[in-house]
Amino acid sequence: MNKKSILVVIAILLFTIICGYLTGKNDSSTDEYLSGKYNIEIKIKDYGTIDATLDADVAPITVTNFVDLVKSGYYTGLKFHRIIDGFMMQGGAGNSRNTIKGEFSSNGITNNISHVRGTISMARSSDPDSASTQFFIVQSDSTYLDGNYAAFGTVTNGMDVVDKVCKNVDVEDNNGTVALGNQPVIEYIKAVSYTHLTLPTT
Repeated sequence: MNKKSILVVIAILLFTIICGYLTGKNDSSTDEYLSGKYNIEIKIKDYGTIDATLDADVAPITVTNFVDLVKSGYYTGLKFHRIIDGFMMQGGAGNSRNTIKGEFSSNGITNNISHVRGTISMARSSDPDSASTQFFIVQSDSTYLDGNYAAFGTVTNGMDVVDKVCKNVDVEDNNGTVALGNQPVIEYIKAVSYTHLTLPTT
């Protein structure tokens, strides 16, 4: 390799390192993702409390993003703005944030959480990597969503609250749009416990 070629290689390496530093995106970032199970509590004003378990072993990017939002108090005061009885309730829209990688099979990531009744999943646009803060809770089995949306948790208690919201909130159209004054308010979402499962040594 001549001197010119060596200089080109060095320049490329330096450029790659600098870009990685400036963007904060590199392969080692996976070390920053959570693992294990996170139990959360969702309090909806005038409706009740929903308990759920988030699975960071299946969806580490999604759970890390969600838990960070919860810890920051981001969801407090936000609303469920889209509700379709017999399908799901969707909320968490707020100020724009960075988007995350969509953790589902059509986007190249294995995710074995099925969209059955009680599943919590991320809402997104047509862009597979556009999920940010909005999530939805599945009211009725919707397994046709499997492989195309990032499911990341399961309701463990409080599906009666989900049913009450879905059945009693008036919507404006077939897409489940809820008028601003009728949108159920999230009083808070908080993490209540964490379990990290480790395999026994032999």
